[in-house]
Amino acid sequence: MDAKTFEIRDVATFIAALAVDINPSNPQQRYLMRRCGYPCDQKPNVILTRLNGNGKATNDPYEWGGRTWPVAHHYIIEHWHDLVDGAVIDVEFILGEKPTSKVSEQFGEKETT
Repeated sequence: MDAKTFEIRDVATFIAALAVDINPSNPQQRYLMRRCGYPCDQKPNVILTRLNGNGKATNDPYEWGGRTWPVAHHYIIEHWHDLVDGAVIDVEFILGEKPTSKVSEQFGEKETT
């Protein structure tokens, strides 16, 4: 299993998120994951939740309502191997609504390409 934290951003939205690729990294994890019905096929199988622990946690992007969570979740799954801890997942940029992605609030509000 591999965990990463992300800054999910959208219009007037900031979400500190925790994502865990639940593909097993040892036989014990594999056994339990398979018992729960997970495919364990080495494709990213990402559970996403708020970093503060409040709210839902799911590996199904279609379980989220609205637009922010499903768009961010799909993007994280599709780009799992390229994303690093603390990456900004900018929904407006992903949807083509803005030409540049936001940068982390830890670096200020200026936008970069």
